[in-house]
Amino acid sequence: MRFLVLLLLFGILLWNCQPTKKEPLKLVFVTGDEEYRSEESMPMLAKILKRELGCEVTVCYALDSLGNIDPNNLSNIAGLEALEDADLMVMFTRFRALPDSQVQHILRFAESGKPMVGFRTSTHAFLYKEDSTKFDLNAAWTTKVFGQRWITHHGHFNDGESPLTDVAPIIAQQQNPILRGVQPFKAYSWLYHVQGGYDKLYGDCTLLVEGTALRSNHQENNELNRFPLTNPVAWTKHHITASGDSSRVFFTTLGHPFDFKDPSMRKLALNGIYWALGLEAEIPENGVNEAFEGEYNPNTSGFGLKFKRDQKPEVL
Repeated sequence: MRFLVLLLLFGILLWNCQPTKKEPLKLVFVTGDEEYRSEESMPMLAKILKRELGCEVTVCYALDSLGNIDPNNLSNIAGLEALEDADLMVMFTRFRALPDSQVQHILRFAESGKPMVGFRTSTHAFLYKEDSTKFDLNAAWTTKVFGQRWITHHGHFNDGESPLTDVAPIIAQQQNPILRGVQPFKAYSWLYHVQGGYDKLYGDCTLLVEGTALRSNHQENNELNRFPLTNPVAWTKHHITASGDSSRVFFTTLGHPFDFKDPSMRKLALNGIYWALGLEAEIPENGVNEAFEGEYNPNTSGFGLKFKRDQKPEVL
């Protein structure tokens, strides 16, 4: 009898010592820009990350009243409640004016201490014109969280027909895991100004990648002392919350839909997401596998009705 009891106790002890199965990471992509086709590029990245990390991915879209994706709807991004138990928020929005019930999910996540990633127009993620209680979201919030607000760019010329920015990793950061496998490339994104003149990135930004404008209206107007031709296009920083928590942030001002056709752009984005999640040790020497999961044939950038019409959100 004593032997059976000891055997039972040993079995219980052995069972309790078994490693518990980790829950898959949950990544939430918040899209909603009427210019750069984030509704196409972000699901593409989400599919790759689902394959590589075995994670759960949710993409939130601006929707019309019929449930179709409509990036021109500035006041509705459906599904943001998914952020409440997410491990990472990826933002690619532009000048949104979301109702309280939606924007509060984003603001709570930003104060949770969890990691965040931002693309291009997320320097101007919101635009509240009438609600004075939200005016800080128009510039101060993005500056604090991502490192900069909207200032200006060097101009878009014949959009989508040819690249407008030379992109290259900063040599001093060549050992940074985010730059593994990232080679110089030409981006279709026209260069955003974020630093130089009397502008400076906010917080403890570590610059990773620079871009040089191949054509510039500021150069044509003799304004390069104010807006230099070369500017940072990717960096990391930490967002310090009101409670003193620190969250990892990766940001890039690149994001034209055609940029993501370049393997180095995809590696930069994927490596940055891995770093934000604290998984830099898992980034291979040649970077995260950036191979497409399915097809990626996005429309070019532009306002109006240049997005793909009558599209419902894809179940990933």
